[in-house]
Amino acid sequence: MRLNEYRILWVLVFFDLPTETKKDRHIYAKFRKDLLRDGFSMFQFSIYLRHCSSRENADVHIKRVKKLLPPKGHVGIMTITDKQFGMMELYYGKEEKDLPNTPQQLELF
Repeated sequence: MRLNEYRILWVLVFFDLPTETKKDRHIYAKFRKDLLRDGFSMFQFSIYLRHCSSRENADVHIKRVKKLLPPKGHVGIMTITDKQFGMMELYYGKEEKDLPNTPQQLELF
């Protein structure tokens, strides 16, 4: 299968975790750091995303996130195609911003 913008996926993780106690803040920080270690990038404070070259690769990272789920709070996991991601419009205030860079794909014959 050739790589294309419909097969390449982005995995988005949305979360709202409690931060009321010192233990809650520790769990929150650990969850964030574990996402970063798995190759996710911060998109907004509670939204992290990761570029995946295939459905199989995305499934691996989704399983890892599920193993990291904290005992309390809300976490959402969503996948979208590279084509859908490319149609997103980003703004900082009223100024339009560029989308994050897509990692380069290497195609072998």
